[in-house]
Amino acid sequence: MGGDGAPEIVVAGLALAAERHPSARFLLFGDETRLGQLLRRYRRAAALCAVRHTPEAIAGDMKPTAALRLRRASMRLAIDAVAGGEAAGVVSAGNTGALLALAKIVIKTLPGIDRPAMAAIGPSERGDVVMLDLGANVACDARNLVEFAVMGDVFARTVLGLTGPTIGLLNVGSEEMKGDERVRQAADVLRESYLAPQFHGFVEGHDIAAGTTDVIVTDGFTGNVALKTFEGTGKLVRGLLRQVFSSSWSARLGYLLARPGLDRLREWMDPRRYNGAVMLGLSGVVVKSHGGTDAAGFAHAVDVAMDMVEHRFNDRMREGLSRIMVPQPGMGPADGPRNGHGPRLAAAR
Repeated sequence: MGGDGAPEIVVAGLALAAERHPSARFLLFGDETRLGQLLRRYRRAAALCAVRHTPEAIAGDMKPTAALRLRRASMRLAIDAVAGGEAAGVVSAGNTGALLALAKIVIKTLPGIDRPAMAAIGPSERGDVVMLDLGANVACDARNLVEFAVMGDVFARTVLGLTGPTIGLLNVGSEEMKGDERVRQAADVLRESYLAPQFHGFVEGHDIAAGTTDVIVTDGFTGNVALKTFEGTGKLVRGLLRQVFSSSWSARLGYLLARPGLDRLREWMDPRRYNGAVMLGLSGVVVKSHGGTDAAGFAHAVDVAMDMVEHRFNDRMREGLSRIMVPQPGMGPADGPRNGHGPRLAAAR
């Protein structure tokens, strides 16, 4: 029931997803009357869906604290289905804050994970790139950044199909002495971990679009600013292109000549292709679809969730965490025994 075009874009999106995942089964939580009418129109989706009537829905502007009190809301019951093992994952285009809060409290984090992170895929000059955290954690310590690197590695392998994704820590410079203590400490840990062959080191803002690494790791504050900056830049470029190609008759003619290339560019930059931010580090799969997406975008979010389920994302996350040492909270570089020249380390819980 969440999203600007809900519930129609959800049901229409599931009709598209049904073509790609004919063996999947979906539980739809929401207004039974409205969903029933839509399923009669989208018969392909109807064949794979079961409806669970819910009397309440969480509004897009509702505060997370208020959403937590709605025990019979569609989003809450969908998350309960994952926590109870009835469903393998949840996809929602609804209130982001409420989804994050409910998922962390109801589904909970995997053992060994201090905080979950939000990750998404975006375009670059060299192909798709994974970036995390995108806003779930405004402030992070070295332990969180190391865990995000493990999450990003497994996510890139699972969703992008990469065998050895390269990993970069977003920083204010690429030199080893740049950045604050937490970033340098996280880099020390990664250089001594099993991820060392994949760890590129520090990367800067321009490296995101350049595709210098397959995975970009940062705190939620920086990641969210970077994400919104790229979204705004994309809208600016699209607006400027419309102005340029409509400015004169010769410009319109130029557009007709350039249209095949522009169509390829539009397809490559289509935000629907990258729809589906994922909450990593939870005991179940949680995918957040953009609230303003259409059916094609929602179907892509379902694709992301299916990839994570089918390729055992959480099992691979547990394997990765068991192989890495992460700094414990409050341990600075001068504390206790050391592993080589890095900070004091302790096994992940």
